[in-house]
This record gives sequence, C-alpha cells and structure tokens, in this order.
Amino acid sequence: MAEIIIRPTMKFIIAGYIAVLVVIAVVTGFTIHLDWPNWVPAVAALLFIWPLERHLHRQSERISILEDRLRYDVGILSKSTRTILISRVQDVTVRQRLAQRIFGVGDLSIETAGEASGLTIESIDHPHQTADHITGLSQKGIVQGQGL
Repeated sequence: MAEIIIRPTMKFIIAGYIAVLVVIAVVTGFTIHLDWPNWVPAVAALLFIWPLERHLHRQSERISILEDRLRYDVGILSKSTRTILISRVQDVTVRQRLAQRIFGVGDLSIETAGEASGLTIESIDHPHQTADHITGLSQKGIVQGQGL
C-alpha cells in the first residue's frame, strides 16, 4: 500500500490570500481617488503575513499513513517525528466546528494505548474518511496480530 500524506487544508489559506488581495485592491483604489499617501497600499500589503504564516504552518505539519504505522512530522528547518504503531490506535475522533462542516474539513484526534498524550491535526480535508481508514487499518492489525 502506498503512503498517504495528510496535511491541514488549503481552503482557508486560499480564502485568506483572496481576502488580502481584495483589501489591497480597495485600499489602492481609495489611494488613487482620494489622494491618500502612496505608502497606504504598502501597509495594507503587510496583511499578507497572516495567510503566509498559516501556509508555512501547513507545510510544517503532516501525518503519513503507512500500512502498519502513522508518522507525525512537525517542523520546517528542525523536525520532530512521532511514530505510532497502527495496532496501538484505540480511538480516532473527528471534531468539526460550523465553518469546518460547511467546507468539509475537521480536526482529527488519535488516541493510542499506553501513551499519555494524543495526537491532533487540525482542519484536514475529508476527516471522516481519514478516520475510517485509520480505524480500518487498526482493526486489520489487531486481527492479524491475534492470528485470526
């Protein structure tokens, strides 16, 4: 089976870039027609920091789903990797706020046996299908481990 990579969604990031472009266009229009100082659109361009920061955060976080384990990687320059055996997964939870439900995304939480902390990746696309896939692999691993 091929590795499946799960990252936070791009939907809200793209919406952020579009919103910033609209604000810059409106501010530029007002600057031209109302004799505002020329530096005002440049200040408005600083709004790009918000979607850019979210984009970098998205690139720094991922879950790789393999047949027998999950690999959770965080970081861009320095990385932290957590590996979880699929057979140790006990609970997979999907949480969706209203905006997430509208756009078909949600937060995925994974609880494992014998560990104090769970793992949560926020705002992923198709969270229910991902949860079902992980649960299916976990059940398959448990059945194979028992020799059934």
